[in-house]
Amino acid sequence: MAGRASASGAGKGFALPQVPKIAVYIAGFIPAVWLFYAGITDQLGADPMRYLEQALGLWALRFLIGSLAITPLRQLLGINLLRYRRAIGLLAFYYAALHLITYLVLDQGLDFAAIWADIVKRPYITIGMATFVVLVPLALTSNNAAIRRMGGQAWARLHRLVYLAAIGAVLHFVLVVKSWPPEPLVYAAIVAALLGYRIVRSMVKKPSPRQRPA
Repeated sequence: MAGRASASGAGKGFALPQVPKIAVYIAGFIPAVWLFYAGITDQLGADPMRYLEQALGLWALRFLIGSLAITPLRQLLGINLLRYRRAIGLLAFYYAALHLITYLVLDQGLDFAAIWADIVKRPYITIGMATFVVLVPLALTSNNAAIRRMGGQAWARLHRLVYLAAIGAVLHFVLVVKSWPPEPLVYAAIVAALLGYRIVRSMVKKPSPRQRPA
């Protein structure tokens, strides 16, 4: 998930002291454990269901942004976190799944008629569901076996869908928060900057017709 694995790029930049990947997952799930504990102990405020649902979704967006930030960090600052990109991308999916499960089970009580009505009538639900659908194949193929089976180029093309997922996730967040506070706009700006960086870099690196070999 979250972009192309590059064997040549993995050796570039300043490699931080290696942390076991399992430690990344353990640390990554701490917010979820705290949120569910706070919900059980009635510490989530006047509308605990809404708070839990939105907080899980926000952490999904944060991890998605984290996975997108790894390449610019290496290319611009020399900070090499490539070995953790897959784990961070999967954490984004797991939080998105918890966000969705909370909505389906705890919020809607698996009332599929009400859920379908929400999908049809509420654009932020439509976008959120579509974004999760995009994340599913990325999560399922975030393993070495999938890379070998698909081939590196096909795998990389599929995982470019993470850019679409990031756009969908931030649109979902902006539309959920209807009063337009600064927080969703900040996340939207970060996603725009990370995607804009990739667009500019690809345009700069792309050879002009005069430079291309005959």
